[in-house]
Amino acid sequence: MFARFLSPNNLSQKMLRVIFSIYLAVTCLITSMQFLTEYLKTQNSISNELRQLEETVRGPIATSLWQYNQTQLDVLVDGLVKMPIIEGVDIFDKHSKNTVSKRSYTQAAAPLAIFETKSELNWELNEEEVFLGTLVLYSSSEVVLDRVLFGFSLIAITAIIKVSIFYWLFIWAFNRYLASPLKELMSQVDDVQLSQDITKRIHLSNIDNNELSQLQEHMNNMLTTMERDRQQLLDDEQAKRNWLEDAVIKRTEELQSSNEKLKELAARDSLTGILNRGSFFATAQHLLALCKRQKSTASFILMDLDHFKTINDTYGHFIGDQVLIHFSHTIEALLRKSDLIGRVGGEEFAVFLPDIGINDARRIAEKIRKTIANATLDIDGKTVNYTVSLGVESSESQDHSIDELFKRADSRLYGAKDKGRDRVE
Repeated sequence: MFARFLSPNNLSQKMLRVIFSIYLAVTCLITSMQFLTEYLKTQNSISNELRQLEETVRGPIATSLWQYNQTQLDVLVDGLVKMPIIEGVDIFDKHSKNTVSKRSYTQAAAPLAIFETKSELNWELNEEEVFLGTLVLYSSSEVVLDRVLFGFSLIAITAIIKVSIFYWLFIWAFNRYLASPLKELMSQVDDVQLSQDITKRIHLSNIDNNELSQLQEHMNNMLTTMERDRQQLLDDEQAKRNWLEDAVIKRTEELQSSNEKLKELAARDSLTGILNRGSFFATAQHLLALCKRQKSTASFILMDLDHFKTINDTYGHFIGDQVLIHFSHTIEALLRKSDLIGRVGGEEFAVFLPDIGINDARRIAEKIRKTIANATLDIDGKTVNYTVSLGVESSESQDHSIDELFKRADSRLYGAKDKGRDRVE
């Protein structure tokens, strides 16, 4: 505890040390002044006693000197030296020669301080004063200290008791009104910092209206401001997050739409809008596998416009492109939505017919051929007629690849061309 008093680690103990040190210094100063006052007063009292004693023995000593009675003089001096306040006696004759000198102490044990009282010795003869010599009585500070010691002890004990009581009362007051509330305040501040509840506030048990309660109010106002600012930041952050999420969703939808469009453009023929060669064969392969699992038959129609080069050479490539568009739209109108149509070459087209046998496939191919043969195109004031040759093939149990159907249909297509075109094989 003494070490904590010398090296305190908190404000209240530092204040306690300063105040107690000041109080202790003031108490020591006052006590020292009281002791000095008591010492001087006692010394003055002893000096008065010496003077009274000197007046008492002056007559008998003068008588002994007048009568030259040395024995009586020695008895008187011995009696004086034995008195408690007398430390020494000196008697000087009229020529200042020391005739009697008596001490109650040895030279080696001389008192620290000696004070004296001096008076003349006279004898009255025929109404005249005859000077016989001088009487000097000595006393010492030890006699004074012996008398002062008891009073000083009372003063010192009283001072120690007062300081001790004051110290413990001061400690109690500091703990009661400052140290304990400060500890409670620090503990609640730590709880607020560690708590996840932002509405938590400081509530001291001491509700006196003092600086601590004002500090509590200021800290709670600060926490309220921090909570409001934090909520505002959270709201702003949430608003930014919502805006960002909406922007991401919108951008994702745009990207998905763009990807769908790109995927559609990549899968479609740019002129006719039907599937291109790669997409057609990939999708047809998937549908063929599905038909095999369902144990159903699928058919493949390969088509080639007859003498298409002649159309281009005769009417130009623009009209040739219009012919290709007309052909793709015509056969799309004749097929089911589940059927697959694609442009597999310049003027070559293919149709995959799921769940369609060879006979139904031939009827569809024949319907296409007749529709095209009977169609007349009026483009830029020019009338164009064209025909198409078709090769039809259906899947068999050993067919696992669409390429096998394509090869057989292509062989039949060449057969149709060899037999004069505008026909179905």
